[in-house]
Amino acid sequence: MQAPPPFVIYALAFNLSVNLILGLALWLAWSRERSQGFNRLLGASFLAQGLATPAYLLWRQGEGLIHSLGGLGLAASGALSMLMMVAGLRDLVGRPLSWRQATVLGLGLLGLLGALLDQSIAVAQGSGATLNTLLGLAALRWLWPHGKAERLAGLSLVLIGLNQFNFALGGEAALGLQSSIGAALRMLLGISLLHAALRRSSLESRGLRTQLHYMTEHSHQGVLVAREDEPLYANAALLELYGVASLAEFKRYQQQQPASLRAAALQRRRAIISGELPHAHWEGERRRSDGSLMRLMFSSWRIDWADGPAEHLVISDDTERYNATQALLHQATHDPVTGLPNRSALQQRLRELCAEGRPFGLIWLDLDRFTLLNEAYGHATGDALLREFGALLQAEFAPQAQTMHLGEDEFALLVTAGAEPALLHELTRRLRARLARPFAVDAREIYIDASIGVARFPHTAGDPEGLLREASAAMHEAKQEPGSAERWADEASSRRSSSATMLAEQAMRAGLKNAEFELVYQPKIAAAGGALLSFEALVRWHRPGHGVVSPADFIPAAERTGLIVPLGAMLLQQACRQLRDWRADGRLVLPVAVNVSPLQLHDPSFPAFVARTLQAFDLPAALLTLEITETAAVRDADQARERISRLNELGIKVALDDFGTGFSSLNLLRSMPLDAVKIDRSLIEPMPQRTASAVVRAICQLAAVLDLKVVAEGIETQAQAEAARAAGCNELQGFLFSKPLSAAAAGDWLARQAEPALG
Repeated sequence: MQAPPPFVIYALAFNLSVNLILGLALWLAWSRERSQGFNRLLGASFLAQGLATPAYLLWRQGEGLIHSLGGLGLAASGALSMLMMVAGLRDLVGRPLSWRQATVLGLGLLGLLGALLDQSIAVAQGSGATLNTLLGLAALRWLWPHGKAERLAGLSLVLIGLNQFNFALGGEAALGLQSSIGAALRMLLGISLLHAALRRSSLESRGLRTQLHYMTEHSHQGVLVAREDEPLYANAALLELYGVASLAEFKRYQQQQPASLRAAALQRRRAIISGELPHAHWEGERRRSDGSLMRLMFSSWRIDWADGPAEHLVISDDTERYNATQALLHQATHDPVTGLPNRSALQQRLRELCAEGRPFGLIWLDLDRFTLLNEAYGHATGDALLREFGALLQAEFAPQAQTMHLGEDEFALLVTAGAEPALLHELTRRLRARLARPFAVDAREIYIDASIGVARFPHTAGDPEGLLREASAAMHEAKQEPGSAERWADEASSRRSSSATMLAEQAMRAGLKNAEFELVYQPKIAAAGGALLSFEALVRWHRPGHGVVSPADFIPAAERTGLIVPLGAMLLQQACRQLRDWRADGRLVLPVAVNVSPLQLHDPSFPAFVARTLQAFDLPAALLTLEITETAAVRDADQARERISRLNELGIKVALDDFGTGFSSLNLLRSMPLDAVKIDRSLIEPMPQRTASAVVRAICQLAAVLDLKVVAEGIETQAQAEAARAAGCNELQGFLFSKPLSAAAAGDWLARQAEPALG
């Protein structure tokens, strides 16, 4: 087939170029504005139409494979171009095709155009022109309501379809004219579509700007745009926040701010605009134009504004929340009566000062007999006195010391500068001198005394808790003296033992729970013959971190706190359990003596508890002896007599322990239903001195008259043993014979005692 004339070639090339350029332009428009998906579809339509030119040239190559490929390309190009055009226009008008509709339309167009190529070129071109004209008319209807550019695009499509009839009527001779006109019409179509896309982008941008402007203008947060030291925009909320009427007035307000604040803002703004600082968040206090104080929160970042980059600031008024938080914090750290910092504030300040490591002093004050003052004058007067005293401390000792009210009648002076002993002594001297004069409260003159404790960091203690503890202990020691007295923590070594005692009392409670107490057993032997007669159960405390603790170190604390009652009950049960175990092993079993505290003896339910314990372990009463002290017997003789009588009725023997150290009268000893007395080791120790032996002999003679056995405890030498035996003691107990034994070792004693009998 003869090659097309040059004019046709030029026309086809022009047509191809137009389609490719417009297709790429629409595709790029979509890549910049992804929300406009129709640009991608319309661009694809133009690019597909551009493929028609090379496909046509291949189709003209006569018969054969190349001709067939060209025909297939013409059909595919036409079908894809029309499909993309329909889909793009439908998306443009907001009525997009579904995937199913697009698939059916695409396959239908491809089949129809493929079938037309089997006909003559004139028939195929005429049918294609008809399809494109109908598409143009449909598009004109869709696009008409949407604007002038859209109408021009629809009209262009109609003209493009009509233009294709040139080839159908004039054959290849009209191809050059058709291509040239078609290229021009497609250029008009593309420009119309691009204009429509740009107008839509502009409308969307304008809408977003309008929305943003509306949101900014009606925002409760202040918005400021600034460059260098120049405010470019401020919304109404910001102007109201700062109390100014216009941007110009706000600019003048800024220029009146401190130079340091303006310099910091300029430095930050330059860092934001340069990209060195992506964004910034901070808060601080500012003053309104009327001078009132406000607390603001700021956030800023870079934006493009007008002719260059700028800083965008969002400013929130946090004054109300900040003031409420500060009020709560003040309430939590200040005393409501005096308005002074409270104990929590003192503890926080002590933590800070200890962390700094610099020496400081703590003066602890407690108003003496303040409870009585409240009862005498009423709480209102008491509160007024507290306020007066707090005000006095502030007036007299600031700025050398900070005054704090720790609660009720306790105050503290925290001396942080120059806290040398001389200064602290001077402060306490001035305080005591002032306390010698009365306070005027509610038209009364009231005299008060105060107990003063002084502690120094780091000399007294190296941590806040230790410093508070030592200062408080020193103050309590000062309370033992009349009038306004003071004590220094460095001088009060006894308080460390007091603190240790308190810690021990706390540890005892845990020890009871964790079964840290156990019994050991010290033998009692016959004075005549040396046979083992019984054991005394003695308690030992295995305190974690302290080893074995002697009862002399914890029994007084147990009696003071009342822990002796549960401890005594536990030890009685432990002793009975051990007796049961020895019996179960088939060993010889001898009585065991268990000590009873005054608190236990004066408990009306104690005899019943002893009976239940014996019953629980299936023990005869003869195996248990209870030892009570003179103190227990003397405290309430009638009550003690009644409890001992009930124990005797149960068959339980009772011995009077530590005899000779208390204030027992002969009548009390005569009237108590006792079985034995134990002479205290303080009377045994000086033996065999003549006077000591005489005292012990007199006790033994008295006991013999009252039909009481006598036990001498604390025997450590053979001479003491001989003297006690000669004085008339029935039983001997002490280190000479054996130290207190574990349960296993005591069991071995029982086994050895039984061997002669078995032999």
